[in-house]
Amino acid sequence: MAWETRARGGRYYTRSIRRHGRVHREYVGTGPAAELIAQLDADDRADRHRDRRDVAQHRAASEAVEAAVDDLDAFVEMVVRLELVCAGFHRHHRGDWRKRRD
Repeated sequence: MAWETRARGGRYYTRSIRRHGRVHREYVGTGPAAELIAQLDADDRADRHRDRRDVAQHRAASEAVEAAVDDLDAFVEMVVRLELVCAGFHRHHRGDWRKRRD
């Protein structure tokens, strides 16, 4: 997306479009119509940037919550394991919890 000036003079607006995995330049035009299209393209870019930023912020918040839940899960598992061992249970072949025989 660029305004270009050629040797013969005059400014015109072009934009890059990806088709079939390749980038092609598309001539848009000159004058007020091209300026309006350039502004619309800039608005679209800003919207896409804002959407990517929002997704990244949401992902970061989700990862923080997930990390907190993982920490809580590890803590609860440790407390439960401690309580079971104190109550006389053991893990049979690293599987089920069983009461120890006396």
